[in-house]
Order: sequence, then structure tokens, then C-alpha cells
Amino acid sequence: MSKKGKVYAVGIGPGNIEHMTIKAYNTIKDSEVIVGYKTYIDLIKSLIHDKEIISYGMKSEKERCKKAVDLARQGKIVSIISSGDVGIYGMAGLLLEVADQNKSTKTMEIEIVPGVTASVAAAASIGAPIMHDYVSISLSDLLTDWEVIEKRVEMAARGDFVICLYNPKSKGRQRQIEIAHDTLLKHKSEETVVAIATNVKRQNEKITITTLKDMLKHSIDMFTTVIIGNSKTHMSVDDQFMVTPRGYKI
Repeated sequence: MSKKGKVYAVGIGPGNIEHMTIKAYNTIKDSEVIVGYKTYIDLIKSLIHDKEIISYGMKSEKERCKKAVDLARQGKIVSIISSGDVGIYGMAGLLLEVADQNKSTKTMEIEIVPGVTASVAAAASIGAPIMHDYVSISLSDLLTDWEVIEKRVEMAARGDFVICLYNPKSKGRQRQIEIAHDTLLKHKSEETVVAIATNVKRQNEKITITTLKDMLKHSIDMFTTVIIGNSKTHMSVDDQFMVTPRGYKI
């Protein structure tokens, strides 16, 4: 009887191996095949030199998932990787949809392995900006209509949430962050504390603390996470850390 294959959807964290969970680390080490976007493959290359590696370029998410499922159905132990957490703008959902469509769940196993998402990693580098209620919104309109995204930004701002913006800007998407900024200014003070975190927990990490008014004066790209505070977010400990109070009396 042939062995039953398995595919793991693994969140590798923000990029530095020391911030990968032990479960993710061990899963990757125990896998026979690693499937993923080339940039993410490169982040963990020291772990996978003895593995079969199948890397893809941008916009190949379906192909990655189909390949991982096909290999698992052949009896392979496969890890399909995403940066951050695999279930937050990652590959987990698409993998499950592909497996379901192909009626593959009886011939293979699936397990989701969580990771440290960008907003959490950025928050740790900044202080404690998401101590209270917050929302994560991706500004990428590749798969979601911009009108829907803009409405979500507006509702989050009106609700005084801390807002974590993923995918704020790229070479092909310049205007979205500007429109979102205009929307935020309608419902939040221009002095609201904002953190701009780029390449978080990687060698060239860059953290900028600014205000909502001046947010667009700073460099923002596809490797940036932007955290916009709520009305109580402030700087603390000689202005070293961004803090959103939980409500404790001190």
C-alpha cells in the first residue's frame, strides 16, 4: 500500500528564520518538497538545500497550489509556503479551495501551520500599537474591487480602530495609498501617530514614526506595512515606542 501524502500550508513569518515558529521550522525540515514564490524560497534557502524545490514567479498562486496538491496525491510530503501567516493574505484558503475542487482530501492530508504576520512583526518593532481593537486591510485591488476596499478603510477609520495596511503600494499601484490617506484624514486627526515599517525583521528593516498628516512624505512600497493609530495611540518611553493603551489604570 502506497503511503498517503500530505501538504502543509506554512507561514514562514516575516523573513528572518529566528522569527519562524518552531512548528513551521520543523515542518519545512521534515518535508520532501518545498513549493513557493521565489522571493520567499530565497528567505529560507539555508533550511532547504537538501529538498526538492519548486519555485514560481508573481501571480502564480493557482499553479503553486495545484502543484502542491498533485505532489501530495503522489505520496509526497509537501510544504507550500507564504511569508507571514499563511492564512492572512496567504496560500491557505486557495490551497483548500483547489484541494476541494479536485476532490483530493481522501487521497492526501492537509495541515495549516500558522506564522507571524507582518502587522504583528511590525508592531513588535514599533512597541505596542495593536494592544486594542484593530483591523487589517490590504490595499491591493488585484482580487478585490477598489470600491470595497475604500469602504472598509472608511468604516475602520470611522470606528476609531487602529488600522494595519498591507500591500499599500507597488510600481503598478500608486494612487490607492493616496486615496486611502484622504479617506483617513476625513475621520481621524491629522496628528494621529503612524508607523511605516518596511522589510520588518529582515536585515534592512526600516521603521519610521510620523503623523497621519505627513504619512505620504515617507517611502512606502510593497514591502511596507503601515500602522495607523487610534485616537488614544501615543509615543512612550522618551518617544521610542508607539503604544495604544489597553485601558489599564496606572
